[in-house]
Amino acid sequence: MSSQSSEEIASTAAQIAALPDLPWSELKARWIALFGEPPGINNRRYVVRRLAHRIQEDAYRISHPMLIDDNARRIKQLIDTGRVSRRPAHAVPLVGSVLTRVHNGQVHRVTALAGDVFEYQGRQFSSLSKVAREITGTRWSGPAFFGLRSSDDKKDGKRE
Repeated sequence: MSSQSSEEIASTAAQIAALPDLPWSELKARWIALFGEPPGINNRRYVVRRLAHRIQEDAYRISHPMLIDDNARRIKQLIDTGRVSRRPAHAVPLVGSVLTRVHNGQVHRVTALAGDVFEYQGRQFSSLSKVAREITGTRWSGPAFFGLRSSDDKKDGKRE
């Protein structure tokens, strides 16, 4: 998964911040560049908000292509079948996410890898619970240990 650099994030934010100050002719030109046709409305506030949204969408497509692909697959499934499968009830960190937890005064960092594998101190683990056990020496729910699930979830009947 690619991620945006700080320059790209600043560039996106700068583009959005500049929109309200652009002359109407430049807003229309940006609209045509992003949507392929002139805006169908002469409401400046609407055009600025919609352009800001589109700029963010485009930046997100670059930084999170796997999520975009997953959403496209789910939309196609919904159109084809009228139903969409549920996502897992438990929180699954995105590939590349770094989970941080302080335990006994020491900072522990775990990186989520593809295939629901997690890396901790150069070793790979098949679950967050195994990482939590490595850290604490006792059995833990990995998602609860790393704050991905509250302790109330089990009381509500939710399982990992």
